Amino acid sequence: MNALVADGVVTGYGKQEIVHGISLAAEAGKITCIFGPNGCGKSTLLKAVAGALPVWNGDVTLGSEKISNLPVHEVVRQGLVLMPQGGGVFPRLSVMENLRMGGYAIADRRLVETRIESLIDQYPSLARRRKNTAGSLSGGEQAMLALARALVSEPRFILLDEPSAGLSPAMVIETLERIKVLTARGIGILMVEQNIREAMPIADRLYILAAGEKRFEGTPGDVRDDRQLMDIYMGGAS
Repeated sequence: MNALVADGVVTGYGKQEIVHGISLAAEAGKITCIFGPNGCGKSTLLKAVAGALPVWNGDVTLGSEKISNLPVHEVVRQGLVLMPQGGGVFPRLSVMENLRMGGYAIADRRLVETRIESLIDQYPSLARRRKNTAGSLSGGEQAMLALARALVSEPRFILLDEPSAGLSPAMVIETLERIKVLTARGIGILMVEQNIREAMPIADRLYILAAGEKRFEGTPGDVRDDRQLMDIYMGGAS
């Protein structure tokens, strides 16, 4: 089974435990959303899955391979990339230089350039501004650049940390539509989102966290109404 699985993951910062034994699974070609109030451990969990934070206890596996506590570049080579909140573009680097950063774990530079040229053709606004600095792009264009950069390594799974943050309502819809299209390529998406109303229609499965623990898992159809969702979201009983 081509799946990304976190099993009883415990992690945090320094000596402060933030995530208390969370388990979840994301399937290839599906969108799995993580919801929850600010400070509940959503982003911390993603960082641990991606190798940016150590897993203190539990395991993370991608397919049949254990990837917990591997160096980030090894996690990328295994087929998993993280797009941090705000996209994490390098504002002083050009569009093309940012895209090349997405291929840093690939030894064959010609392959990287070939992939970039193929990708940039799918983003006409980026193609027109390939020599411009990323900092000069609009928020929506920066989101596109971050997503395109994540695709350079041809990942099996992409972790997205609030991809709609700071975007206009129109760009939120466009960004989520682009994310949905990726699943047709077989790419699995594990996405943290605060924009519940826009993310729910594209989600195949969802998890709700509160206080560093999992409070709910299921499909959007398992949520009866907004009242139940918000009660769980704010830390009430599932």
